[in-house]
Amino acid sequence: MASSPLGRPTRGTTGTNRLRRIDRWIAASAAFRRAADPLVVDLGYGASGVTAFELAARLRPVRPDAEVRGLELDPERVATAEAQLAEVRAGRTPFPADLRVSFGRGGFEVPLPGGRTASVIRAMNVLRQYDESDVPDAWRTMASRLAPSGVLVEGTCDEIGRIASWVDVDATGAPLRFTISLRLSELEHPGIVAERLPKALIHRNVPGERVHALLVDLDREWDRAAALSTFGATQRFLATVAALRAQGWPVEGGRARWRLGELTVPWAAVAPAD
Repeated sequence: MASSPLGRPTRGTTGTNRLRRIDRWIAASAAFRRAADPLVVDLGYGASGVTAFELAARLRPVRPDAEVRGLELDPERVATAEAQLAEVRAGRTPFPADLRVSFGRGGFEVPLPGGRTASVIRAMNVLRQYDESDVPDAWRTMASRLAPSGVLVEGTCDEIGRIASWVDVDATGAPLRFTISLRLSELEHPGIVAERLPKALIHRNVPGERVHALLVDLDREWDRAAALSTFGATQRFLATVAALRAQGWPVEGGRARWRLGELTVPWAAVAPAD
């Protein structure tokens, strides 16, 4: 464990329900559901501990033994979150008083008590200010604190949680898959996710790169499916994703996930060209 937390402080904007799409993804993941120790880390939770409380509340119906550990670099943010936790324990919030949440100081080294490892580490909006070249080392450092079957979920979302994308990384630090998640109602074009791509991809949205080709095809098929808008945005998105799969894009999952505005492909399908 490092003598001081690894990483740079973030702006730390924290919004209620901002990370609901990622929470849902984690709750459905095999890494969490099958974990011997369902410890989930909320790394870089920001100026408020609310995202850790929300995550724990959403995981609890799936695994009542789930536990969330929130980590931040700034000791003042840890103190704020612990004060909020005291309010939860006192029954003065909408969250269950016995919610299994704790907070501590930490960064990419992900310090955990008792030598425990995490089933999932969620690191959303923490690499935005880094260089793309910093990403592999950050992934490996965080992933080293995972259980062997654990997963790191690293990505970016907008301030109100309607547009998000992330990469699943295994315990060796190798990226596994890439997911976009969009609120479909009032969506003009799914390619808007380009503004919220993970650091490993955001500068790769240019001709000749795979992620650019995916977003171009996604928008094109969305436009082609415009007639289905009469039946709602969900039906339009279902048709869009089905068309992508028919073209040969290796889209994972099925209609149950697509209905949520999610699209997942193996990392190899969008990996940078060099």
